[in-house]
Amino acid sequence: MTKRFDKYRTNLCLVEIDYITYVKSYDTLVAKIEDGKLVILGWWSSTTTKHINYVAEQLGLQVTK
Repeated sequence: MTKRFDKYRTNLCLVEIDYITYVKSYDTLVAKIEDGKLVILGWWSSTTTKHINYVAEQLGLQVTK
């Protein structure tokens, strides 16, 4: 499964790997959806952080580390 978003269409998507949904920014998995939250998988640049926050807003999820 791959889901693209209207904004950041070419550089941001959701992908499913082994039944876990991840946020992919450019070529890197940067967050995952777990227990109804968006869990950040590291320290990221301001652009990637914008991507993560955008996904959280679009999906109605709380961002957590």
